[in-house]
Amino acid sequence: MPTKVVLGAQWGDEGKAKVVDYLTMGADLVVRYQGGANAGHTVKVGDTTFVFHMIPSGIMHPGTVCVVGNGVVVDPEALLQEADELQTKGISTAGRLFISHHAHVVMPYHKLLDQLAEVGRGSDKIGTTGRGIGPCYRDKVERGQGVRVVDMLDPEHLRQRLQVVITAKNELLRRLYDHAPLEAAPIIESYLGYAERLRPYIADTSLLLNEALDQGKTVLCEGAQGTLLDIDHGTYPFVTSSNTTAGGACTGTGIGPTRIDQIIGVTKAYTTRVGNGPFPTELLDQTGERIREVGHEYGATTGRSRRCGWFDAPILRLSARINGLTSLALTRLDVLDTFPQLKLCTGYQLEDRVLNDFPLDPRALEKCVPIYEEVEGWNTPTTEVRRFGDLPAPARHYVERIAQLSRTPISLISVGPERDSTIEV
Repeated sequence: MPTKVVLGAQWGDEGKAKVVDYLTMGADLVVRYQGGANAGHTVKVGDTTFVFHMIPSGIMHPGTVCVVGNGVVVDPEALLQEADELQTKGISTAGRLFISHHAHVVMPYHKLLDQLAEVGRGSDKIGTTGRGIGPCYRDKVERGQGVRVVDMLDPEHLRQRLQVVITAKNELLRRLYDHAPLEAAPIIESYLGYAERLRPYIADTSLLLNEALDQGKTVLCEGAQGTLLDIDHGTYPFVTSSNTTAGGACTGTGIGPTRIDQIIGVTKAYTTRVGNGPFPTELLDQTGERIREVGHEYGATTGRSRRCGWFDAPILRLSARINGLTSLALTRLDVLDTFPQLKLCTGYQLEDRVLNDFPLDPRALEKCVPIYEEVEGWNTPTTEVRRFGDLPAPARHYVERIAQLSRTPISLISVGPERDSTIEV
């Protein structure tokens, strides 16, 4: 059962794409299982840097088959732009990229409704990217107005379907937001064009993946966002609209849970968060700003600056429990190379109580004060290190302490953005 799941163990932006890219060297197929163009996965190979929003990160490896699973909401425009950009860099998607016929399609009205709803929340904004992800998932769950990739295979059906749905969405725009209606004809013609270009990629990807596993091939499942953005288990309402946790890998690909044998959680050596919501270890001082600048902590999708803080062990214990993590991939260790002292959050003080576990009530989380353990920094560059034993002693202690506090072994350590800046433990 050679199937691995790689997912974010924090609030997203953990460096999953680099880990997926590295592990793809031992994989035949890579599959995205949830989220949409709100993801921003950055891979650097040599002098080439690419930011993926729709296509799995494994596409950078010649010969690897990449799959967009049924749990993803597909933005055809974004996906085709990525395919075109890959082509200009000498990377072909022909015969290597497949899109689930059951995936739902992001439409222009989804993006507009997403943006209008966020503006309407005023001071209660949740920090959406405005890419239409939530409204598309809402249509999927409500069942009445969802458009699936399979609908794009029949031009006349797609034309009729979009005419009905756009009429309904225009009524919603008028009544709820007093917004001018969208013109149906340009949207329909654009999506008929996308449909023709996407046709060669559309497949029964659950069947494709399971047949590959039956043949003994290896599959790598790539998650987007992070555990604490999961719609069920995250810091609701400051979450995304899909299941970012390990269970989502099964429902979002059509691979049964008994076929998965490794679940790798990706975590930074510190903690970051984009958008609103509670963040106990956030540093609103020069240290937080320094982490942001050294780590170039700006969103690949939105360009927004990320909030930065010390490593939070209760978060990782939650991730380990919910996902059944078999190991951790620790990224951005090199960002901490110049800090003389570091802190690790081991628990929280909530009024007169000490909490060892992460509270999922955001009102309680907002009142939590982190309990820190201070450790020595190493003040030595680590970017050229390729063996765990060659790390400075304080760095090894820091890594080992993270494993102890997280109750999860560490299998990989990233000390730079390049593919080979990786230590196997």
